[in-house]
Parts: sequence; C-alpha cells; structure tokens
Amino acid sequence: MSTFLSFRLLIPLLFVAAGLYVHFRGHVRHGLARQLSDHSTFMAPYNVLMYWFSGVPAHPYVDLRQFPELDVLKERWKTIRDEGLALFDEGHIRAAAGYDDIGFNSFFRSGWTRFYLNWYGDFLPSARSLCPETSALLASIPSVRAAMFAVLPPGSRLQTHRDPFAGSLRYHLGLKVPSQREKCRILVDGLPHHWAEGEAVMFDETYIHCAENLTGETRLILFCDVERPLTHPLVRWVNRQIGWRLIRAAAAQNVAGEPVGALNRIFGPVYRIRLLGKRLKAWHRPSYYVVKWLLFGGLFSLAFL
Repeated sequence: MSTFLSFRLLIPLLFVAAGLYVHFRGHVRHGLARQLSDHSTFMAPYNVLMYWFSGVPAHPYVDLRQFPELDVLKERWKTIRDEGLALFDEGHIRAAAGYDDIGFNSFFRSGWTRFYLNWYGDFLPSARSLCPETSALLASIPSVRAAMFAVLPPGSRLQTHRDPFAGSLRYHLGLKVPSQREKCRILVDGLPHHWAEGEAVMFDETYIHCAENLTGETRLILFCDVERPLTHPLVRWVNRQIGWRLIRAAAAQNVAGEPVGALNRIFGPVYRIRLLGKRLKAWHRPSYYVVKWLLFGGLFSLAFL
C-alpha cells in the first residue's frame, strides 16, 4: 500500500516539476496565475521529454543550416508568394467561420487570418486546387508537418503566448512584408526578428513570443511546423505518434465540406462554456476566479489523487 501511495504522489510531483521547468525556461515568462492555467503547463511533461532529447540547441531561434531540405522553399519563394497573393486577393485567406479552429481561435480577434495547406499528413483539397505548386513543394519535404499562408493585417498585434507542443519548430518565410520592416516583427523570448521578403527564420514556438504589424500594410508569410530533430529513435517514434494522432485531431478547414478533426468538432460546444465564463468575468471578476480555480483544482484532484 505504501508503495502504491508513493507512486500516486510521484506522478503529480513529476508534473509540477515539469511545469516549473517550462515556466523558467527562457528569459520572458508569464505571470504565475496565467502559467498555472496555460496549455503549456498541461503539456509540460511531454515537452520536457522533447527538450531533453532535442537535436537542436535550447535557444529561441534555430539555425536554418541544420535544415537544408527547406532551402527549396526560399529558392521558389516567388512562386509561393504569387499563389499566396492570389489567395489573399480572392478572399480565401480568412478566419474560421465558427468555433472550429482550436489552435488559432484566439488569433482571429486581432485580425490574423490563415489558409491551411496541410496539417500533419493531410493536404486540404482546397489547397491542392488553389495553390498546386506550393502544395507540391511542401509534399516533397517530409519534415514539414503542417503549413499555411498567414496574414497579419495593418495595425495588429498578437498577444504574448507560448505554443503547447514542443514536437515541432516554427518556420516563417516572408512573402509580402511592409516597407517599414522595423515596425513589423516577431519577438521570441524578447529577441526581435523583422520579416523580409524571400528570407526565412525558424524558432522554437514554446518560448513565449508575440508578433506585431504596426504599419499600414499587410504582412503575408508561409507558416510551417517542422518536425523537431530528436536524438533517440524511441522518442522520435513517440513524437510522430503524438503528432499523427493528437495534433492531427486539431485539423481545421478552409471551406465547408473539408474534414474537421475530432478536437475541433468538440471545441465549439466547449467554447460556449468559455463564453459563459467571460460573461461572469465581465460581471464579477472575483467570482470568475473562484470558479476557475475550483474547477482546475477539481480536475487536478481527479487526475492525480
């Protein structure tokens, strides 16, 4: 019995240790209250495993020379840009029509929009039809797990956030960048990068980051998730299984009729509960936080105690 109880205590202790590791990783951090309820805390044990076996240094920005297979994207950036601009001009790069894009729902409030190309193995029919050359290029690079065109409109800013999944790295290729480059940038762990047309950057999206376009022009990029290199074959296999099964379940659609992943099918009903919480917060903030932490405490107890 004592051995069983010790094991039951070990799990939450490991979870807390992983959460602290994630919280103190890097120089920029969320406040403690936000970090406790952030999705990166719930993914912390998995992400720490990815960090320990990562084949790239622990740094906000990653040297692209380690990914020579991506060079073809820079070489063909004008082709990619032309297809992206055609999508933008025709109104295909847009926000989700409803609450069915769990990964990027919070971005839409800032005006950020996207057009999915592929998502963990599946190229969307609309992508193959509307941008066949870009789709073919991406299909030739197995390490690209997901890709989209992403627009940051004039005068917009994405709030600071930390992505939940450390099994990938983020790649941006500048396609249409405002002439005032110094006012259009991303900050990763407080370090700025200004996009440039035909130039690429890769960063670890599990560091806290934000983006802003404080110009009067639109920014368009190719946005990719690239598989994180891992040093152990078993960890690599685990990461691919998680990507194919869990992350793939967050698939969203560009147009009606395209497949929607299981996580996004349940996101709409769940988000309506979140909207009730927002109404409670607007009415009485102390009551909102009491309810919020009671719910988190209850879930933690059910999971570990």
